[in-house]
Amino acid sequence: MSDSSLLIIGAGVAGLLAARDLARAGRRVTVLEARDRVGGRICPISDGGFSAPVEGGAEFIHGEAPLTRALLREGGIAWHDTAGRNYQAQNGQLREAEEFIAEMPRLIQALQALEHDLPLADFLDRYLAGAGNAELRRQVTQFAEGFDLADLRRASTFALRDEWAEGGAEDSPRPAGGYARLLELLTRQCAAAGVTVRCQAPVHTVHWRDGHVRCEGPGGTFEARQALITVPLGVLQAPPEAPGALRFEPELPGLRAAVAALGMGSVVKILLEFDAAFWEKADAPRPAPELGFLFVEAAIPTWWSQQPDPRPLLTGWLGGPAAEAATPPDTLLTQALESLAAIFCTPVAELHRRLRAHRVLDWGADPWARGAYTYPTVGGAAARQVLATPVADTLFFAGEALYEGPAGGTVEAALSSAGSVVRQLV
Repeated sequence: MSDSSLLIIGAGVAGLLAARDLARAGRRVTVLEARDRVGGRICPISDGGFSAPVEGGAEFIHGEAPLTRALLREGGIAWHDTAGRNYQAQNGQLREAEEFIAEMPRLIQALQALEHDLPLADFLDRYLAGAGNAELRRQVTQFAEGFDLADLRRASTFALRDEWAEGGAEDSPRPAGGYARLLELLTRQCAAAGVTVRCQAPVHTVHWRDGHVRCEGPGGTFEARQALITVPLGVLQAPPEAPGALRFEPELPGLRAAVAALGMGSVVKILLEFDAAFWEKADAPRPAPELGFLFVEAAIPTWWSQQPDPRPLLTGWLGGPAAEAATPPDTLLTQALESLAAIFCTPVAELHRRLRAHRVLDWGADPWARGAYTYPTVGGAAARQVLATPVADTLFFAGEALYEGPAGGTVEAALSSAGSVVRQLV
């Protein structure tokens, strides 16, 4: 057996936090990470011609996020509120939009009157039927699919109600300098605690029996008494023969049914940095001063700036079922620039000329993620409980998919899940 008593598969924030805390508690920990970097779906990008690092993955701090903020404080990392004005582009017009969902108070009131959970699609059909609710239904659908990445036929109305009551992305600050600084903090702390982190060490098979685990992959074989699996839900959902999939020998009772009962959403994130924030100029054909978020009826339906940072970076977001059928990156880039050209009445050729750097990230196509983050499903609590239950005191699971609460799909959810499993393993 190797000199490690605990193997952690996955070096996202859940894996890193668990590794740090368990090593501090005296465990000998080795982390196996498939990528050539740590962070998982936190994906800082510092190359490609951008003037400063950009966030290819997680970007915001959602809700109160006490664990996230405490960790940032521990590292002396500040955070900055988002700012700016929300705009809606529709029927060739650009106007300010007060809220992501204009009638959110009425929606929350209708949601709070429910006595039993049901899929969001059923809620819309039963409680927001009729022509008078058509616009509200459209906004709720767009928000649930685009922001929560949800399949409305499966999404839990109760869970989305609780999340939406907490506030949306307009209430979400960003860490100063991005999440890269949090990863640097955790990496330093892991090293100081004696954790071994092996990148480019994908695991394709976990052989296990009571009190013994053997992880096999192209990078070698690793053995330990226990293993903690923190890979994304999409990887656990992948069929065994798929690239990046994780197999268990023997198969885990109930695992396939449990992961299938949970929801994993896809995202395509498009980062465009221009030579200047042309949309802010008063003499622009169709200016959008102090642009914060922009919602459009187009191939890329959501955009945001870095407000209050004046950096000329626009982030495009295509989420949910639409992202699962996304076109190749070059086509998406073309569609993004054509959409912006139409919105701001600016020739596409001029946007190409002004474009300084770009990156298209399709998280659903990433074999080590197979999606961006989870969304709550009806009956999902029982499935999460299956994953949260240790297997023969040998196999353990953690990650944002196991989190139960209003901060699902976030860095906070991953940290919370890691804390729970650490208490089981110390």
